[in-house]
Amino acid sequence: MFSQLNNFTVSIEKQGPRSITKASFPLRYGKYSEIRTSDYEFLFNLNGEIKFIRGLNPKWPHPAEQLKRTDGNDWVFYSVGDKSGENGIISWLGEYYLPCLPYPSNSIWEIDYFSNPNVMDAFAAWPQLYANLYECRRDSLHTKAKELIERIIVNHDGVLHERSRRLNEIIGGRVSVLPPDTRHVDYEVIPLMISSGCLYHCRFCCVKSTQTFKTRSSTDIIDQVRSLKALYGRNIENYNGLFLGNHDAVEAGEDVIAFAASEAYSAFGFGEPGRMTPLLFLFGSVDSLLKAGNKLFDKLTQLQFYCYINIGFESLDAPTLAYIGKPVDESEVREAFKKMLEINSTYQNIEVTGNFLLGNHLTPEHYRSLGALLQEATVPSRGKGAIYISPLKDSPKKRELLPRFLKIKKQSQLPVFIYLIQRL
Repeated sequence: MFSQLNNFTVSIEKQGPRSITKASFPLRYGKYSEIRTSDYEFLFNLNGEIKFIRGLNPKWPHPAEQLKRTDGNDWVFYSVGDKSGENGIISWLGEYYLPCLPYPSNSIWEIDYFSNPNVMDAFAAWPQLYANLYECRRDSLHTKAKELIERIIVNHDGVLHERSRRLNEIIGGRVSVLPPDTRHVDYEVIPLMISSGCLYHCRFCCVKSTQTFKTRSSTDIIDQVRSLKALYGRNIENYNGLFLGNHDAVEAGEDVIAFAASEAYSAFGFGEPGRMTPLLFLFGSVDSLLKAGNKLFDKLTQLQFYCYINIGFESLDAPTLAYIGKPVDESEVREAFKKMLEINSTYQNIEVTGNFLLGNHLTPEHYRSLGALLQEATVPSRGKGAIYISPLKDSPKKRELLPRFLKIKKQSQLPVFIYLIQRL
């Protein structure tokens, strides 16, 4: 359904594809509403919150590029980059776009979209559209179009900021880093904290908490679920990703994980007809993975999720592990990596992925041992069990690291991608 109003067109609750695919042009999943002017396309979620802005005029950088507002109220610019083909962004990230973040991250390719006047014009177009909607006469519009505009007007920038603050309040702080596997749902996940803190406090890490690891209580988890359901409102039906946080949810144990996942599955309606297969995302550590028994993985297989567990291996080289301050040894990393491969071969709906480091100050042995490990890995399917390479944040001239990354990727029997550290 659409309505024409002054110089823009309103489309109410369009239905996008019901399954997520890798596409070179931005696809719109789930239900959303759209307002088009001669120069821009504005997309809104089911709550009437602005979600995407894309330019339609010839000055826009590329028709597949867009601005996206996250649940944390960040504006992220999605770039297609300057290189296509097998050595382009799809090779680096496993996606056809590069999220350019408005805060420092570890990307090998940094784009300052704030310096692009055409992108800045899009930011200015949004408050102008808001003002036009606020002032326009809506008497002749269809009832649903009137309701949409009223929802949009209610969700002004102050409300959106407060909603992101409320999200952080519910879960006990901002999610400073999402698992790299959340790229499969475009980083659109509902966060549910089942633990706080981290087992390790590595020197290289700039995103994890300094708190001592602690499991959240069942009462705390239930309270979060109830509050999150109310906060996400009707738009909750557009989500199929659940992030059980925070930095080492595997350490919380099988009972807590299964309890939290089951509560969320029911409350968030993941099993309702027409919804996509729900995906569960967790972080784990070398120690928590080694300690986890079959009972954990058996319980995960009984959940109605496809489960991704991301493990921070970082390095197989003892001097490198000492340099980054990671309190594990080379033999433990090798044992955990072997267990990752075994789990991926055994369990159909569980996929363990791993992270290793990339940087100018790491030893030649770090790269030699990593290349050999990935080259010798025996895997049943090349598409399962991705390895993510994380550039150290202080590495100068990060784009010059690309040849080293591509060499690792070429050696590996497993899929290898860059780990883009993105917060919620």
